[in-house]
Amino acid sequence: MTQPNPPVTGIKARLSAMMFMEWGIKGLWMPLAGIFLVTEISQGGLGFTESQKGMIIGIPMAIAAFLAPFIAGQLTDRMFPAQKVIGVMLVVAGIIKFTNAYQTGFMIWMILSIAFAMLYVPTNALTNSLAMAHLRDPKNEFPKIRLWGTIGWIAVSWIFPMLWLQDNLSFQWLPPFFKGDNVPDITARMVDSVKFAGGLAIIMGFFCWFGLPNTPPTKKAGEKLAWVAALKLFKKRSFAVLMIMALPVSILQVFYMMNTSPFLKESGLQQGYIMPAMSLGQFSEIAALIFLGYLLTRLGFRFVMTFGIFCYALRYFIFGIPGMPVEVHVAAQLLHGLCFGCFYASAFVYVQRISPKEIHNTTQILFFFVMFGLAPAIGGSWLNGWLAELCGAPNSVHDLDSYVRFWRILSIVGLISAAAFWLLFRDETVDEETEPKPASQAT
Repeated sequence: MTQPNPPVTGIKARLSAMMFMEWGIKGLWMPLAGIFLVTEISQGGLGFTESQKGMIIGIPMAIAAFLAPFIAGQLTDRMFPAQKVIGVMLVVAGIIKFTNAYQTGFMIWMILSIAFAMLYVPTNALTNSLAMAHLRDPKNEFPKIRLWGTIGWIAVSWIFPMLWLQDNLSFQWLPPFFKGDNVPDITARMVDSVKFAGGLAIIMGFFCWFGLPNTPPTKKAGEKLAWVAALKLFKKRSFAVLMIMALPVSILQVFYMMNTSPFLKESGLQQGYIMPAMSLGQFSEIAALIFLGYLLTRLGFRFVMTFGIFCYALRYFIFGIPGMPVEVHVAAQLLHGLCFGCFYASAFVYVQRISPKEIHNTTQILFFFVMFGLAPAIGGSWLNGWLAELCGAPNSVHDLDSYVRFWRILSIVGLISAAAFWLLFRDETVDEETEPKPASQAT
């Protein structure tokens, strides 16, 4: 017999903890990967090229996101409770990630990165779907749950450099409130972020298995294959437009994750401050998520998501102005919260609203396929290296001059994407008040 869900207040606390750890895993290693993957071996890095960096980040995500609707979506929408599937995936993924930290060759990095991504990437979508399944009003409540993922990213972005990349810490009034001197082997220590990410994944896996509310598949007649039912949603114009336009926007996001840390380094920012500097974007993301429900209610999905896309163009326009001091580039990180919060968080809610309950998990994973699959495959494994050469990057590794040209191109792409989304997208969903509520939410 299925056990009843815990009280609503307990559910919200557990969902918040889930989001904190889910995005803390990625926040530990992803922002630093752009540095330690391409830094020379003599300086403590792995010595890969920009193209190899793009493949390591892009190809595993693409493979994982492609397979996720067929495997993870089918498992959670048709066979097993979502929290159990997430728990098993994360424990195994954590073991793989911890092992990866001890490898130095490109091919073994690729193989282990693919294995990790196949298990971790689906949980990004499944945690969203699981959270919204236990909320009375997802449009207003989910952003406040999701912001704990942002807080998790900030926490690891501050604590890891303080404890592992710096010494002689002293207090300051500005974030991250403590500063110190870079340790001599700072790049080699950056690679240790992969170990910590693996450990956190294992911890979260056990938490999901034992601590999250029961979320079994919805028993309803229909397609036996959940991914077939999800693909039929492309008949709806708004869903099709969102999925199509999410591709160029997600490519812009991939370029941000891959290139911002080395760009800030080239701009003159000390390496020990790169993670805290990039975490400024998470602060604005928190503000965006706090007010997102209100904005969606007053302005609608079309306006809010278009504004999020426009912020990508604005940020890259600022990055592309030559001669700007590094402080301006750091301040421009604040736009990240508007980019991610307004477009992606709104899209997560919209995908949940427009899809039938029995395929919520698979539909969320399908969106993540575009976000973490197609976009990294195209942007990371191909476009990143091609644009580096097009922009005149020496030996296919950017310097400050080539980055200026690089960001200008992305700014134009962002502006075109925002205009296209505004012209093509129309909301086809109804308010939550008219939708039936799960029985478990009556407690």
